[in-house]
Amino acid sequence: MGRLFGTDGVRGVANVDLTAELALDLSAAAARVLSAQRAAGGRPLAVVGRDPRASGEFLEAAVVAGLASAGADVVRVGVLPTPGVAHLTAALEADLGVMLSASHNPAPDNGIKFFARGGHKLPDATEDEIAALLDADWTRPTGGDVGRVRDEADALRRYLDFLLTTAPNRLDGVKVVIDCANGAASEVAPALLRAAGAEVVTLHSDPDGLNINEACGSTHPEDLQAAVVAHGAVAGLAFDGDADRCLAVDAAGNLVDGDQILAILGLAMKEAGRLADDTVVVTVMSNLGFRLAMSDAGIKVVDTAVGDRYVLEAMRASSFTLGGEQSGHVVMLEHATTGDGVLTGLHLLARIADTGQSLADLAAVMTRLPQVLVNVRGVNRAGIGDSAGLAEAVAAAEAELGTSGRVLLRPSGTEPVVRVMVEAASAEQAQTVADRLADAVRLHLPLP
Repeated sequence: MGRLFGTDGVRGVANVDLTAELALDLSAAAARVLSAQRAAGGRPLAVVGRDPRASGEFLEAAVVAGLASAGADVVRVGVLPTPGVAHLTAALEADLGVMLSASHNPAPDNGIKFFARGGHKLPDATEDEIAALLDADWTRPTGGDVGRVRDEADALRRYLDFLLTTAPNRLDGVKVVIDCANGAASEVAPALLRAAGAEVVTLHSDPDGLNINEACGSTHPEDLQAAVVAHGAVAGLAFDGDADRCLAVDAAGNLVDGDQILAILGLAMKEAGRLADDTVVVTVMSNLGFRLAMSDAGIKVVDTAVGDRYVLEAMRASSFTLGGEQSGHVVMLEHATTGDGVLTGLHLLARIADTGQSLADLAAVMTRLPQVLVNVRGVNRAGIGDSAGLAEAVAAAEAELGTSGRVLLRPSGTEPVVRVMVEAASAEQAQTVADRLADAVRLHLPLP
């Protein structure tokens, strides 16, 4: 049996893979594990939030039941972005937080993400400890020892007020279009940006439980690109369903990805003396153009495996203050314990307002090199580091590309797939080299 937890919690089709029974049992197990890590006695406290998916309603009920049955008091915060739940877990000094969301996935999917005390994501060892308790016998509390449940009516306002305190300057005179993906940002993002002084046009901010991420948001920015041009806005922001990521659009409708946003914020933080050790943490998939731009600016780049949790681990280990991914997961550790799309958007717009520069001019600090990704299926991913023939093919590709390109071969963690990524000075060269390496993978890594 594979590992229950993925790179970001437990996820699957609601009521098929992720059932009410599993949600209840997981939450009861999490309460037992995380409350056992408390330094003081007394009843543990849990914060529970969700995105607007219809399935979140019954899964929330199951999670709350599981937590309370294990003796944890529960504070329901309702529909809120994932980073909002992380923030309130810390602010309320709770022992754990639970977020129900499948992020950018379609409405039928859902997921459970757990946060430890302080609003931090769980390490693998703690997740495995929770999974191991699913079938274990335990003594259930009774009477006055069961958990009590209450609603935090002011949760969204508390999160909004916190975000507003992080703004380095006002957004007066900034006109922005935001695509809320019919998700958890639909209420808080427009309210925050208006409170900061921006003129806000909203798209896809009317969730009905079924339309989350449907042809909108950070995975489908086409509506936003057209609307920014049509409204004459200085920028557009696209969130995903749980608002832990943000992509942007410039005034001409061009997409500004996570690497470019990191470059803009990295330079702003270095200028303000807030970029710890002048370092930004990214994954191995970050564009070579970003790395070259940061080098030119005197900023160091630290690489991690793909996944925002690994970015976070590296940041926390060395107290770095900025990191993220191409996908728009941006972590500003001086303000948040996880990626926060609304926070990212606020600070990006603040940079535009402060400098008077267009988003296109700010993003031009880096030149995004063409990047091609080929998924080679039906191969022996485990042998990727043992093939001399494949190593020779990679070395030849790297020699051809020189300093203006990059090669990355990465095995999938879940299926017999090797991912071949190539960056080059031109899209044609990137595609040619990627196809050649894909053929080499098929030749040298056949399935047993």
